[in-house]
Amino acid sequence: MGPVSVARVHIDVMLKDEILDPQGQAIERALPSLGFTGVREVRVGKHIVVDIDDADDLDRRVEAMADRLLANPVIERFSYRVE
Repeated sequence: MGPVSVARVHIDVMLKDEILDPQGQAIERALPSLGFTGVREVRVGKHIVVDIDDADDLDRRVEAMADRLLANPVIERFSYRVE
């Protein structure tokens, strides 16, 4: 049996643009008091790193994970990259 192929996948989940982001708004309001000016918009999301054995059909598997568990497709969008 040969070595197992492992893929490291970075998945970013963000609220869709039309969804209000209260956490991002709170950060945006706080930044000027810390000396950070000129910030126009802040959006907060999740970054998830997953190591997957056997990279066969990787795209389908990652998209299924994101659709079914990692992101709420009603209000969030996701993107991913394989390292």
